[in-house]
Amino acid sequence: MGLSETDALDVEGIRADFPILQREFDGEQLVYLDNAATSQTPEPVVDAIVDYYHTTNANVHRGLHQLSQEASIAYEDAHDRVAEFIGADGREEVVFTKNTTESMNTVAYAWGLAELGPGDEVVMTEMEHHAALVTWQQIAKRTGAEVKYIRVDDEGYLDMDHARELVTDDTEMVSVVHVSNTLGTVNPVSELVDLAHDHDALAFVDGAQSVPHMPVDVGEMGADFFAFSGHKMCGPTGIGVLYGKEHILEEMQPYLYGGMMISKVTFEDSTWHELPWKFEAGTPVIAQGIALAEACDYLDDIGMDNVKRHGEQLAEYAYDRLTETGDVEVYGPPGDDRAALVSFNLGDVHAHDTSEILNEFAVAIRAGDHCTQPLHDKLGAAASARASFYLYNTREEVDKLVEAVDATRELFA
Repeated sequence: MGLSETDALDVEGIRADFPILQREFDGEQLVYLDNAATSQTPEPVVDAIVDYYHTTNANVHRGLHQLSQEASIAYEDAHDRVAEFIGADGREEVVFTKNTTESMNTVAYAWGLAELGPGDEVVMTEMEHHAALVTWQQIAKRTGAEVKYIRVDDEGYLDMDHARELVTDDTEMVSVVHVSNTLGTVNPVSELVDLAHDHDALAFVDGAQSVPHMPVDVGEMGADFFAFSGHKMCGPTGIGVLYGKEHILEEMQPYLYGGMMISKVTFEDSTWHELPWKFEAGTPVIAQGIALAEACDYLDDIGMDNVKRHGEQLAEYAYDRLTETGDVEVYGPPGDDRAALVSFNLGDVHAHDTSEILNEFAVAIRAGDHCTQPLHDKLGAAASARASFYLYNTREEVDKLVEAVDATRELFA
């Protein structure tokens, strides 16, 4: 693991940490290019989970015995480590959830239902993931608020002039995706956060596709809320993170109630635990949280700047190779200005057919609308095929992707 003398990722060394990449299907070695959905998990992270269950397995914050104390310390330290990884001020600003979607819903229900009403507006973008779009859409229906969408131009960029028109003094929340999971667009989130704050609105950034692939500093970004998932960044499934500014989380009321999140309970009323525990009702994601901290260590050891550069280079290479023939449409910005994914369609071949043929070559991609149905409607595509890259992928794997696309073209000729 680490860097070679050429200051590029030592991909072969990294790949040794991911035994699953050695799997073969009918004699073909797996080419895993579905990282925007879920990344693979390196052995140090798996070891952290196993070690917890072998040595420390106990519930947290509830026992005076040694195992419970050790588990509680490890779980609390995990919040500290994640806070450090994203530039938060401390564990008070880091709530562990199940995933990005639950993080979105936590804010929508705990803040949105209380703060939104008729005449208020939520501004999003046309490239939002359903986790944000559906959530705010449904909260708006309950509260009488209105949702507006910043246009995406023909190249896949946000129309920032339109953004400045939409965000007004009636705006209460600007909720934007940091990196589009369909277009690969990296949005100017700091500019959008500033725009929200200029109108006394809050800003929520969906970082599901950014935290795994680039350095993120929420303090520097200025977002009021920020969400991401562990399973896209070498961590386990079942763990997500909601970052929130401490003073805002203090004012919000929880929307999940029960054990763990309370301070004092009587038959008449209850009071809440301190941050972040008041938003973590019930037995929390203990093993997953500890393993997520290990994933942060793993990525920091490699260097997030290096991860970012590697993913961008692979995306540019894939963009160039796929568009060589002229019958492949790649959606989103040019190859040299996108994050680590390419969504595309081959002529009139349905994306599902493309994915099935690629699977015969052991090339794993995603096909569908990628939880961005309204965006696909705008693109005029029922679905798209998506190849997404991570720190263990290689140019040779991109070549194999292109070879499989060529075989698909010949099959449907």
